[in-house]
Amino acid sequence: MGTIARENDYYTLVNVFTVTPENQGRIYDAVIEATDIIEKFPGFVSANVHRSDDGTRVINYAQWRSKDEFDAMRAHPDVQDHFRACRAITDDIVPIFCEVTHVHRSPSAGLRHAG
Repeated sequence: MGTIARENDYYTLVNVFTVTPENQGRIYDAVIEATDIIEKFPGFVSANVHRSDDGTRVINYAQWRSKDEFDAMRAHPDVQDHFRACRAITDDIVPIFCEVTHVHRSPSAGLRHAG
């Protein structure tokens, strides 16, 4: 599980894949398959994959120890087929590179209530 904290100083990628609702499952599966390969690379910290309620987007929030390690993974031949598989489903892929600048947590976050 990813931990979002300013102190981590991770290189953060929010990747937004936009698809038709009938392709949301396909792009989700492709992102998960790619992540199964990508997670083995040095510097990988976490990936959190989300599906929008309207069926038109899959969002991947990924963390890396550094930009250099991310760039090395991205250039590696072992991941190119996985990237092509995603692009075969949609060309509407928006990578957003971010810096975590603020984190606000609820005081009760993480507490489980018996029920």
